[in-house]
Amino acid sequence: MRTDADPSPPVTRFAPSPTGRLHLGHAYSALVAAQAAEEAGGTFLLRLEDIDQGRARAEYEAGIIQDLRWLGIDWPEPVRRQSEHFELYREFLHALEEGGVAYPCFCTRKEIQAEIAASDSAPHGPDGPLYPGTCKGLSRSEIEDRLAEGRAYAVRLDMTKAARMAGPLSFADRRFGTVAVDPESCGDVVLARKDAPASYHLCVTVDDALQGVTLVTRGEDLLHATHIHRILQTLLGLPEPRYHHHPLLTDESGKRLAKRADSESLQALRQAGWTPAQVRAEIAGRAEVAERARRGAHD
Repeated sequence: MRTDADPSPPVTRFAPSPTGRLHLGHAYSALVAAQAAEEAGGTFLLRLEDIDQGRARAEYEAGIIQDLRWLGIDWPEPVRRQSEHFELYREFLHALEEGGVAYPCFCTRKEIQAEIAASDSAPHGPDGPLYPGTCKGLSRSEIEDRLAEGRAYAVRLDMTKAARMAGPLSFADRRFGTVAVDPESCGDVVLARKDAPASYHLCVTVDDALQGVTLVTRGEDLLHATHIHRILQTLLGLPEPRYHHHPLLTDESGKRLAKRADSESLQALRQAGWTPAQVRAEIAGRAEVAERARRGAHD
């Protein structure tokens, strides 16, 4: 539902990764975004987040487009593909490095896990242990020596410096109201790796801004990621959208839907004879159940 404070018309988006078939949960997210745009005379965009070139497949991309059109969802062309904009993301990454809020991390995943396991007070966030900051205190000479050795590294956001530069932040969500940003719960997140020139957090922040997205609709599993995105938006001087983190759909056993659940894929349902109207009705029913469960958990 729109409010007087909502800008008009909104620009929404659905941004799946072409690493598998769409399931009912994906369809719900796309329909929420498309409906928000349609009701207010706005624009719905499709974006393909294919930065994981090792898992992205052309057949999955074709399947996403086929499934959405079958559901009756349309969008303006061209579709934005993240893999076509790596150089642009590097420019924004360089701006963070030049601003002193990004640093190279030479730790392997195995080394990080070992350090966390050996620590009695490893920092934790909502999704588990946070990076313990092993490379955060490296001197310039130590960094240069490791670079000269050809050591692989990731680029991390120095969240302590970033939070200090950004100051107190919050974001507006249609379900959760005003949410205060908590930098300490995020840790020094990865902005880029050797095998991925830019991370999800950096790409999605840049893309939403450059595409003029004013209402970000996505699952509530990404609610905490918005803390990171608000910090990046502030550091990079990008506009702040509004948010709608919708509930997650589950299967009959209460488990969150996943791409590996082929029986719940739109392709499987279509082949089984389901119509778009039946799929929409199934999604509406499950969304109501998910929302009741959330309200019950907070009563």
